[in-house]
Amino acid sequence: MIDLDTRLETAIGLARDAGDMAMRKLPRPGAPQATLKGAQDWLTEADSAVESFLADRLRQLFPDDGFQGEEAGTTRAGQMRWVVDPIDGTSNFARGGTRWCVSLGLLDGNVPLIGVLVAPALGEVYAARRAGGATLNGTSILASTTTDITRATIEIGWSPRRPNAVFQGLVANTQKAGAMVRCGGSGAMGLADVASGRLDAYVEPHINLWDVAGALTILAEAGAVVSPFMEGQGPIQGDAIIATAPGVAGVVAEMLFG
Repeated sequence: MIDLDTRLETAIGLARDAGDMAMRKLPRPGAPQATLKGAQDWLTEADSAVESFLADRLRQLFPDDGFQGEEAGTTRAGQMRWVVDPIDGTSNFARGGTRWCVSLGLLDGNVPLIGVLVAPALGEVYAARRAGGATLNGTSILASTTTDITRATIEIGWSPRRPNAVFQGLVANTQKAGAMVRCGGSGAMGLADVASGRLDAYVEPHINLWDVAGALTILAEAGAVVSPFMEGQGPIQGDAIIATAPGVAGVVAEMLFG
């Protein structure tokens, strides 16, 4: 029997430690202090250091679990595996910004069991385990009760893996429907904002598993409606994602992809 409560508390502690490590490496505000892996795909010294720290500690604590990180890929196989984005929102981090997080998710095959997002520069910790509810800094959270799309705020993530026209179409359709458009530079934080009710929807035409693994359980436990990312190519090569408040789920899906 898997003790999810113990694993959740362990994951929170490790993500906090990783966040502290990243904060010590946070650049001063200004031009990006990072290298480019691709179009707007940044890599900093902190990314590698945080991922290595989490990989080592999780191997010591849960030696039978697999591990998959954004930078090193899958380094250990296992039915249970931890999926890590050491710094989600690296473009913000590289400029000394605050909207970034350490993302840690536990999957059983392709079933999300645990999610932890630690945003140390904002002083925020999102956490959830399957059938255990979702919290922000220890307080229960739920998705927004918004039902009127003209009162909604929707974040749209940009991906270089899809034509710019796709992103531009999503923005245009959202504005046409009368919703507010936002783009914050961190997919994991955008998804967390849906879970906490700060956003009414987050949409991205292509996103990778490590960007969403920490958020999926949090979204589910907060009552958000999420597209079936784990049922298609999402776990393998990434896919589109839509996460919405229940009251606007149908209209958002129709508005963006109908």
